[in-house]
Amino acid sequence: MRRTVLLLLILAGGCASNDQLRPGADRPASVTSSLNLSGFPPEFRRGFTDGCSAARSIFPGARPKGEGQYVAGWQDGFDYCKARASN
Repeated sequence: MRRTVLLLLILAGGCASNDQLRPGADRPASVTSSLNLSGFPPEFRRGFTDGCSAARSIFPGARPKGEGQYVAGWQDGFDYCKARASN
């Protein structure tokens, strides 16, 4: 039983270490300072930060509904900050 648990922990740890993050994705609250989003409106930048926070959260919640700069920023931030498996 202990060997099975140990093996599962090793495998889970190995999978987690294969995830790669983009620059700034490990700090969702300040991700926009790691990127040049100066040409985007404030609503987009706020959505980007919130989407990045959701991607790094254990329980990301639902994607915001509607259209507009905030929703577009949220989706871009979520996609940017979610962990990517390395090849």
